[in-house]
Amino acid sequence: MEEYTLRPIARLHSDFVEKFGIPRQSGLAPSSRARIVFEPEFRSPEAVRGLEEVSHIWLIWQFSKSRREAWSPTVRPPRLGGNRRLGVFATRSPFRPNSLGLSAVRLERVEPEGPEGPVLHVLGADLLDETPIFDIKPYLRYADSIPQAEGGFADQIEEKLLEVSLPPELGERLGTERAALEEILAHDPRPAYQEDPERVYGLRYGKWNLRFTVRNGTLLVTDVEE
Repeated sequence: MEEYTLRPIARLHSDFVEKFGIPRQSGLAPSSRARIVFEPEFRSPEAVRGLEEVSHIWLIWQFSKSRREAWSPTVRPPRLGGNRRLGVFATRSPFRPNSLGLSAVRLERVEPEGPEGPVLHVLGADLLDETPIFDIKPYLRYADSIPQAEGGFADQIEEKLLEVSLPPELGERLGTERAALEEILAHDPRPAYQEDPERVYGLRYGKWNLRFTVRNGTLLVTDVEE
């Protein structure tokens, strides 16, 4: 079988330092910020000329922490409770033959100058810190948006947002990262099969370590540590 070699052109730097808590899709936490830093050989201002006119970009990347030597033709999507198997190509599971991911993110700005320039500042990324990026393409509204598209099992699951209860003293400690964390928590980072109201969960985001419980549709943040 033919093999092809892909070289990372950049790495994404985000506050998602572990897999738990990363939004299931891009755009679900639109306040979360990240930077795309090109590898030295691709740090050319000419390569991003005109990109500042674009509002959104596609990222082609690798699930670098979920790579496996062998692959399975079926997976258990967490949103289905982990009890139903679907074909891997009918899901967005990270456990794929080539471990490739595709995300549309908002391009906040292009930083052309600096020792790492050009640097792309993006919003709403669903990528782990240090994720390798293989390609970047502009999102084209006339071609990439298909309003009548059907999403299979994902369309059949109602997205229920949790009410996030964040005590004022803890919210003030989070500062500018509060909005992103509230968006992440509202989408319920727990696996679908975990419903223990007594269990205390931990989530790391940037320099913060949060602890929370979930009961009757309300997520209560109990502690925030730096």
